[in-house]
Order: sequence, then structure tokens, then C-alpha cells
Amino acid sequence: MDTECVLLLPGVCDVLADSGRPLPDDTSLEKLLDWFTGLTESGGSLLESCPCLNIFISTVIDDKDSDSSVLSFTLKLTGLIAATGDGFIMLQENSVLDKAFGLQHWQETGLWEDPCLRIGWIQGLKNMLQHPKALSFFVQSDFIAPLLKLKTDTSLFVASAANQMLAHIMLFFQPATSAGSISMDKKDDKVTGSTKAFNADLKQLAADYTAVVKVISEYLRESLVPKDNTKLHQSLQTLKLLVLLLAEAGPELREELLQCVSVSLEEVVTAGCSQLTSPLMNVLLAAYRSSGTDDHVPDQRVDRLLSSMLNINKPSDLIQAAAAFLHSGHQDASHTAQALRILLLPLQIITGHNLLGSSTSATDHQISMAEHLKRKTSCISVMCTCLSTAANITLLPSGLLPCPPALIIPAVLSLLRICSGISSTPISGCSETCRNVIGSGKVQKCALEALTSLSCNRGAQEDASEVFAVLIQYLKNPDSDPTVLHKSYQALVKWISVCADLFFSITTDQIRQDLSNVVKKRVCDMRWEVRDSTVEFLGHMADIHVLKSAAEVCSASEALLGECCTTSLLREALQDTESYVRASAISALAKTLTHHWQQGAAPSQEESEIMSRLLEILSQDTEGFARRAVVRYFIAWFSSSPSSSPPMPSLRSVLSQGSADLDWEVKVHTLELAEQIMDKAFSGQRGYRKGSNLTQPHPYGVLSEQTYTLHAHTEGVELDSSEALKDLVELGVVSALLSGLVDCDRPVGLKACRLLITLRETVMATTTQVFCDLPGRGWGQELRKVLSVKMKDLAGGGGRCVNGAENGGTEDECVVKEGEDVTVDVCEVLRSLDLNDRLDVLTQSSDHIHNSPLSLLQDILTARPAHTHTDTQPGQEVIVDCY
Repeated sequence: MDTECVLLLPGVCDVLADSGRPLPDDTSLEKLLDWFTGLTESGGSLLESCPCLNIFISTVIDDKDSDSSVLSFTLKLTGLIAATGDGFIMLQENSVLDKAFGLQHWQETGLWEDPCLRIGWIQGLKNMLQHPKALSFFVQSDFIAPLLKLKTDTSLFVASAANQMLAHIMLFFQPATSAGSISMDKKDDKVTGSTKAFNADLKQLAADYTAVVKVISEYLRESLVPKDNTKLHQSLQTLKLLVLLLAEAGPELREELLQCVSVSLEEVVTAGCSQLTSPLMNVLLAAYRSSGTDDHVPDQRVDRLLSSMLNINKPSDLIQAAAAFLHSGHQDASHTAQALRILLLPLQIITGHNLLGSSTSATDHQISMAEHLKRKTSCISVMCTCLSTAANITLLPSGLLPCPPALIIPAVLSLLRICSGISSTPISGCSETCRNVIGSGKVQKCALEALTSLSCNRGAQEDASEVFAVLIQYLKNPDSDPTVLHKSYQALVKWISVCADLFFSITTDQIRQDLSNVVKKRVCDMRWEVRDSTVEFLGHMADIHVLKSAAEVCSASEALLGECCTTSLLREALQDTESYVRASAISALAKTLTHHWQQGAAPSQEESEIMSRLLEILSQDTEGFARRAVVRYFIAWFSSSPSSSPPMPSLRSVLSQGSADLDWEVKVHTLELAEQIMDKAFSGQRGYRKGSNLTQPHPYGVLSEQTYTLHAHTEGVELDSSEALKDLVELGVVSALLSGLVDCDRPVGLKACRLLITLRETVMATTTQVFCDLPGRGWGQELRKVLSVKMKDLAGGGGRCVNGAENGGTEDECVVKEGEDVTVDVCEVLRSLDLNDRLDVLTQSSDHIHNSPLSLLQDILTARPAHTHTDTQPGQEVIVDCY
């Protein structure tokens, strides 16, 4: 432990033990405990390093007026110290453990009513229970009974902590032969000194563990079945504990648990309590996952319970159980087929499509399910649950399905028609059920998501025309919710991409015309969400290439609207009042124009006007979304243009404005653009490597001379490097990198630093001087502070350095005078910036200077007196450093 921390810790303990002055920030206690935990895990002894902790613990425990948060911290700390054999023995010899964890003491003082103390008590014991002697102390103190009681505490945090604690005891101390357990010779290497002592510990451990398992297992058996509604909470917590245990238990413990609770689980299944359906399925699935043999045959008891759950009479519970099983990912022939039949039954009832054939199990639930669907709330809930499993259905082997997946698509389309009021069900007697889903946005969204998932199934293309017709109808519907329209667009994009090769053969002229018309209408919708979804749709369509003829390919947006129309609609969207729409329009334009950029054609008049508008947005838009999209647009343009294309003049404006933006993401995107320009400028040069792939140099590594003379023997390379560097200066790339280096946002500084190191390693071989200007204000002034006294050496000399020199000033004046631009040699700046050291600092967490035990201890010492000082002015608050 650091010497300074050792010296400060007694004072900190005095501050924390002072019950008259509560700490202003409780989070500092958690940070302090984290520090102690780290010291313990590294093998250190807290009591040896910090003997003041023993006195502190005794003082706090004896003080009835101690703050509850400090008491809770003290109990956790006590358990942490007792987690090692030496610490446990020392605390036990001083009678600290009995006093700290003795319930009678806390109950008599009335402090036990505070949930903060109860959590401290639980977690303190959990910290301690890392070796056999701690378990013996736990058993002999009879802590198991109060811990089981806390499992149903009124505080959810306390109840959860108690469950975690019980699971820890059962799992951690499993015999060494059990899966996942820790061998006993590693659990307490400090307590066991000799083989004889070790064997005695091992024997005692077995006895203690057996006693604990017996008590907990018996409690689980008795508390599983709710005697009445008041016991539901107890049953729920017991099921949660069983999930924790069965998920990680070794074979012996798992068998013991199942043998003990299987009868009770059957009673819970039979009871049919809806509130317990979901947690009960979690238990069965946890047991199902972990109890299979080498032949993947599940435990017969678990198998029987799952079958019972998939045959219960309550339709809502039945659907919930089937969905839980299908979402679990298990694919055994029996239960999977059974779950699928249950989940497809409501869709069959409401649409009239025969999805289950002559399945007898489906017929068993037909009447009760039909009655259940006549209630609107139940109907909507059930249909949403069933439709949400469509994605899982597409992943299942066809042999497990009651019908081909392609048959489910027409049923979903029928449901969508019913929801929108386009058509009614063909089966008589279901009109009441149909009315429940008409206009239901929830069912529509789930059905559209299901339709999207089903597009990947074999044979899906046969229904493509019908799918397009229904989706266009949804887009036309004036009553469609914005979210429903968004889902409709997503489904369209998916189906068009799947059917790209057959798009013109499976869509009629009328379908394409209808879709074109509705898009033109929706892009002017009064609701911004709809306009945004429509513009996004146009961008996605530009990314999809459809087969127009045997030898002709075009984008889907061009096939539907024509390229000019698409671009025109998106240009208008650039003027939208909503920033989200403007940002989406910019992104969609980039996708639409990519093909032209790739051909290397000179920008058309329309493209030039678009770029002018984008520069206006970058400089004037008040929302960051649109400004980020502008920089990404230019990144897309630059990456799509052929390497022979000359850079656009507007790039300098983008780099200048983007690097000065207030939004850190805009600045990072600007640096990404600068990186692409660097990649192109130095393309093919030996030794150049991209900045994004730059590995962090060792913080103490010395940059070798080879780095600076990488291209010294290649005259052509040197010439190219200097010319490329001049181009980068002219475009503003170097200025963008230097400004980013001193930026207050760490991601910006980190990106800029890496790129500058790449630039330095590439151009240091050049002997030709290349100059750039450092502005006298802003980032230039900050950079000059970083360079400090080195500024004189960086100036170009001969009157080249600053404006003042040209007016007759001396060199010293021109270098140090504030507010005036300075002209510097780029290579000298790169050499003088200590970029490797700066990268080392930036790569660390931004709080590495203050995130230290010493800083924390100092905060606690200074915050307490200031918090309680009578002279503190109103409105002033001293806050502990929350790193």
C-alpha cells in the first residue's frame, strides 16, 4: 500500500467514525470498499497494512448513533477482512465478528429496521464466506434462519441480496467433484497449515455444508407452493433462487435439489397461478439446460413438468409458457413442436388459415383459446406474443414445424388486412375476435415485424406481390400510426432486397406506380416522424440494386421514382424544419449519389448546389444530428471517388468548420475525413500505415532514428512526401489534426494524436520545410502553450514566423506575442509535440489522474469539515470526487 495512503487512513477512519457529522456523499464509501477489495484480492492483508481498521470497526459497531451508511460499509469491510484466514482469526480473537454480525445487538438498538444495515449484514457475510472456518462460524451462529427470512424482505434490494447470498453458499462450497466448484485446497490455503488440520477442516466443511444444504433445500420445498395470495411473494423469491442454483449447480447438488423440490414444482404447475408462470418456466428451463446427460436426454422429472406446462388449461399461461420455451432456444422434437402448435393456434383461429392440420393437441385447446380471444385485452396480448416468435420459427428445422413457413405468410397478411379493416375473416363465428384487433397498433407492429422475419424463408417470393400490395395499402392508409408506417417501410426494404433479382417480374406497373405515389405523398406528411421514415426509406432503397433486365441493374429508388425525382425529394427535405429529417435526408443523398461518385464524373450543377446547402447546414444548423450527417456525407463522397479525382475545394471548408464544431462527434467525423485524405495523399508510399490501425507505442519507448529516416534514401519518396504534406496543409488537414490534439474532448484528442503520429512517421524523412499557420487565438494559442519555450525553434526564421516580424518586430517578439498568427515548420512541430507521451496519457482513462486511493482519501478528509463548516456560504456545496 502507498505510504501516503497509510498515513492518511487513520484520519479517514476518524472522520467516518464521527457519528455527529454525516458524509455528504455515500458513494465514496463504495469506492473505498472497492479499493480495499482490490488490495485483498492481490494477496495483501488489510489489518497488517492498516491496523487502524480494527479500532475503526470496533468504534463504529459500539456507537449506537453511527450513520447507517457507515455501519453498512463497516459490516461489508469486516466480512472482507475475514475473507482471508489470517484476518478471520484476528477478528474472531478480538470478538469483533460476534459483535458485528450478532443480530441481537442490532435489533436491540433498533438499527435492524434500516434496510441499508440489513444489506450490509448480508453482503458482509457473503464477503466473509470464502473458506471453511467462515462457513463453520455461519452455521454455529445459526444465521441461516434470519437469512431465509430476509429472502422475502419488504425491500427488494434486501431480498435480492439474500437470494444471492444463499446461492453463493450452496454453489461455492460444493464438493470439489461437482462442476463449477472450487477445490478445497484452494479455498483456504491460509487457514490450513498441515495435512491433519486440512483433513479436519475438510471434514468439518462437509458436515457444515450438508447441514446448510439440508435446511435450504427443505425451505425451498416448503416455500414453493403458495398457500394463499399473501404467500405469492415468497414463492416468487423461491423460484428466483432456484433459477440461480440450477443454472450453476454441479450434478450432485442439482440431483439433490430436483429430488427435493420436484413434487412441490408439480403442485405449483397444477395450481395454475398466472403470476408464477414466467418464473416457473425460468426454473424448468434452467433445469432443462443443465440436467441433460451425455446423450442430451433431459431429466425425466423436468421433461414431465415441461409437458405439463405446455398443456395447462389457461390460454394466457399456455401461450406464455410456449413462448418462453421457444425463446430459450431448445429444439427437442416433442416440446418444440408442441410449443409451435400452441403459438400458431391463435393465428389460425383469427385468420381461418389451416396452420396446424389435424393436430389433436391443437383441437384440445381450440375452444378455450377461441373464448380467450373474444376479450380485447387478452386477444391483443396473445396475438403480440404469438407474432413475436416468428423470428424463432424461421430458424427452426422444417421437420419441427406443423406447416411449411411459407404458409404462415398468407396468414400474417390476412391478419394485417383484418387489423386495417381491409377485409374480414372468412370463418363464421369469429367476427367478435376480429373486432378486437381492428385498428390495434400493437398487433399491426408485431405482424409487420413477423412479416419482415418471414421474408427469408424458402418459397417466400411466391407471396411477394401480395406482400407489396398489403404494405402499400398500409402506407396509403391515413389512419396509420407513424410507428406502423415505419415498420411498413422496414418490411418493404427487407422484401425488396430479398426479391431484388425478381423485382420487375413479381411487381406490376400498378404496384410500382402506387408505391411511387405514396412515397411522394408521405415525404410531405405533417408528422415529422413519417417524413423521417420516408426519407430513410429512400436512402435504403438507393442501397438495393434490382435486376431490371438480363444485363441491366439499377437501384430500387431509381426503379420506383427515377433518380432525378429521388434527388429532388431529398433536396427538399434538406430544408425540413426537423433536424432528424434533415440528417436522414443528407444520409439518403449520400447513398443516392454514390454511383455517380464512383464513376469519377465532375459534380453537376445540382450536386454543387447540394454541397453549398450542406456547408450552410454545417456552419449554421443548431442541431448536431444534421451537422454530423454533413461530415459523413463528405466522407462517403471522398471514399467513393476514384483515387485520381482531385479534391473538392469545399473539403477545406468542411475540415475548418468541422474541427471547430461544438459537437465532439462532428469533430471526430472531421478527423475521419482528414484520415481518408491522408490515406489518399500518401497512398503507395513505403512505410505509411493508416492512423486507425496505429498501435500505442510503449510509454517509455524511445523513438529511434530509423523512424525519422524511413525514406531518407529514396529521393522520390521524399519529394512525394513533401508535396503531399503541402497539399494537406493547403486543404486544412494539418490544422484540423493540430486543433484536435488540444481539444477538450478526449475521443477527439486521441484520434488526432494517433493521426499526427502517423503523419510524423511518414514525413520526417523529408528535408524540405513545409510551413503552416498557428492562429493567435483558440486552438493555436492552446497549442503554443503546449509547445511553450520551443516556439522559437519552431519558427521558420527570416521573418516568416509571424505578422509582427514583417512589421519590424524582433524574432522574440514575433514568437511570444499573443493574438497574432505564427507560421511554423510542420515537421519541427511534429517532432516537438511529444506525441508518444501524449498518446500514453490520452489512452488512459480520462480520470486516471484523480481516480486513485490517495485522491479518494483526501476527498473524504476535506469534504467532511467543509460540509459541516458554519462559515460555508449559502449555495456552496462541497462534493466528493465521484470518479
